[in-house]
Amino acid sequence: MTDILHIGSAAGFSGDRTDAALPVVRSLIAHGGPSALIFETLAERTLALAQLARRADPTRGYEPLLDELLSPILGLCLQHGIPIVSNFGAANPPAAALRIRALARELGLPVPRIAVLAGDDVSGPEHRALLRERLGAVCDEQDIVCANAYQGAEPIAMALRAGAQIVVAGRVADPSLTVGPAMAHYGWRADDWMRLGRATMVGHLLECGAQVTGGYFADPGYKEVPDLHNVGFPIAEIDADGDCVIGKAAHTGGLVSEQTVKEQLLYELHDPSAYLTPDVIADISHAAVRQVGPDRVQLTGVRGHARPADLKVNVFYQGGWFAEGEISYAGPRAEARARLAADVLQRRLGDTLKLRVDLIGAVSVFGDDADRLLAATPAGHGQDIRLRVAATHADRAAAERLAREVNALYTCGPAGGGGVRTALRTRLNTLSCLVPRDAVPASYSMLD
Repeated sequence: MTDILHIGSAAGFSGDRTDAALPVVRSLIAHGGPSALIFETLAERTLALAQLARRADPTRGYEPLLDELLSPILGLCLQHGIPIVSNFGAANPPAAALRIRALARELGLPVPRIAVLAGDDVSGPEHRALLRERLGAVCDEQDIVCANAYQGAEPIAMALRAGAQIVVAGRVADPSLTVGPAMAHYGWRADDWMRLGRATMVGHLLECGAQVTGGYFADPGYKEVPDLHNVGFPIAEIDADGDCVIGKAAHTGGLVSEQTVKEQLLYELHDPSAYLTPDVIADISHAAVRQVGPDRVQLTGVRGHARPADLKVNVFYQGGWFAEGEISYAGPRAEARARLAADVLQRRLGDTLKLRVDLIGAVSVFGDDADRLLAATPAGHGQDIRLRVAATHADRAAAERLAREVNALYTCGPAGGGGVRTALRTRLNTLSCLVPRDAVPASYSMLD
């Protein structure tokens, strides 16, 4: 098939705007021809939260905004033959597929053909020896909640070729959401490294939604973006060789320029000549980015090399309890009072808890768990300071002390503290390793 494939991105993370998809779908329909819609809603933290949700309720553990994301566009996509591909299955793809089928019935739509991907979950006892081999003794020392391998585009392509209208995945690599529809449409082989490398970088441009259309780019007075309140989400036109033109949904705000594309192209790439994914090793060292029209940027020159022999696995394990507390200080000498409050907490809790201290409004953004930056930053004259302290501990009672001590600052001083908020929740920590891809094969099945 030689018709240009259009792929629209309708979400860049879990919690993204639920009204973003409709302008994208309308634009895909207006373009005509073959197209697909992707939702990228899964990060490491998101998957950890989904695993906790599934443990609490076996029917949950998928994208919590699933109904809101799909309801506005599900009928249009089914009517116009636009397949939907997403990782919104998170920790429970089968449950997500069942919910989509029920949603279609509630909306009075034909029941869609839904494919469910499997193979990423390596939490079971049959995989424990493999994880122990790759992680060593630390594997036995942890209370493992789950483990998930990053799968690639092949099962997505196979499911689409088999007639799936919706593909529900769990942990697949973000660019694979785009590579899969391109493989299915053009009939690319799984070892067509050049085309897969190019499509992977198209997927990389789409995977974060509005980041490539001006959202993460905007910086007033330096990098202006029009109508950011109505920023449009991206649409890629992918040709048979994997090269692309990036645009955005029609009649929306935002910006697609050489600068926005270059920023997103380099986003999270540690080595531009070797971006490792399950499908291919992509190489942008010879890439060319060129404006070809208003809000239209062409990407060419990407190369691809043989895919890695191993797949990345994230292992989540119980990390005890995470406690937070906040209190505000305002007016003259506010920063000095906030620093004194932090010192009080350190002296009272330092025997059991290692505190992270932030002065929001003065020192709070950089990684400073050891408080070295805070100590090295001279006290200023901030008059609107929010003190935040946080700590983790294996024992709940020890973690709960933080909330009590922050609350006590109301009257135990310093002067003028207010607006206390505290939180306590369980924590999952992460380990990562590589496993042979043959040990964790991916597959798909159609929902009965």
